[in-house]
Amino acid sequence: MGEQVTNVGIVGTGVISGTYLEHLAKLPGVQVVAVADLDLSRAQAIADQNPGVRALTSEDLFADPDVDIVLNLTIPAAHAPVHQAALQAGKHVYGEKPLAVDRAEAEPLLKLAAANNLRIGCAPDTVLGTGTQTARVALDRGDIGVPTAASAYFVTPGHELWHPAPEFYYQQGGGPLLDMGPYYITSLVTLLGPVKRVTGRAGRSQEQRKVHTGPRAGETFPVDVPTHVTGVLEHESGALTTVLMSFDVWAARLPRIEIYGTEGSLSVPDPNGFDGTVEIATATNRDWTQLPVAGGYAGAGRGVGVADMARALRNNEPHRADGALAYHVLDVMESLLESAAQDQSVDVASTVQRPAAVPLGASPELA
Repeated sequence: MGEQVTNVGIVGTGVISGTYLEHLAKLPGVQVVAVADLDLSRAQAIADQNPGVRALTSEDLFADPDVDIVLNLTIPAAHAPVHQAALQAGKHVYGEKPLAVDRAEAEPLLKLAAANNLRIGCAPDTVLGTGTQTARVALDRGDIGVPTAASAYFVTPGHELWHPAPEFYYQQGGGPLLDMGPYYITSLVTLLGPVKRVTGRAGRSQEQRKVHTGPRAGETFPVDVPTHVTGVLEHESGALTTVLMSFDVWAARLPRIEIYGTEGSLSVPDPNGFDGTVEIATATNRDWTQLPVAGGYAGAGRGVGVADMARALRNNEPHRADGALAYHVLDVMESLLESAAQDQSVDVASTVQRPAAVPLGASPELA
């Protein structure tokens, strides 16, 4: 009996599609059979480089009976419309983060999928790698006692230093929280569970920024969103996470994520990567010590969440990087910004179950 394979059609053939194509080709149980783009010639170029892949219009890809999952790699503003079109065509969907630009766009997608027995998956799937999953094992077996608090930091002086057209990072839907927050908050929910309340503060250091590289170097552009967001997430478990996401910091010595418990502390690697070193310091040994890999998809890359979803579909099991988790993360981020604007704590309306842990030695076909 041959291996069961789930067929994937990609919409959006920008730079990130190359990474997905590279990693999906190595994963069991999935194969890319079609690509689509507003620029059909760009889709055709991808198809020419990948035998067995056809270039289609988006409409034809949605209608293609060979496509089981639509992988949505369009720009964030197009995430919700493409998801909706694919779901209406009877396809399961998986997309890049964020699920949509806001809750108002995202909530109807979840309802549409549920009403039609379809699934939504969403990046980041970095949390399925050995970094976050090893930390998850350490927490679940009680290595640091009861987790009581955490910290999460992402800081940079701004993407305009390297990006030749950085304006979208500083427009509605951008900013450090919505740009990088999905990696950090998805990891925090995976480790500590859902968030029930947030208190936030936000500011911006400049009203104008300057392009530093490329043909438009020297041009200025307006800043429309907060560029420094900080606050506290209150998890349903009682743990309190301090978050700081900023485009206003030139240099800092800060951890990516640390978890603090009654019997020790855990250092979690960069959630924008799949692996990395997990370290522990305890009440009896306060020197940081590296933990051996204890869980997660080894050697994972972008697309492992798609393969995890495909396996779950075939086995009628829950998938890990799912729409409910992505919606909760979006809800937490929006609530944090609302808290800052309203000068008061905000209750997070949604909740979600922690996704199942990924066992040591798992492959997307078996986990």
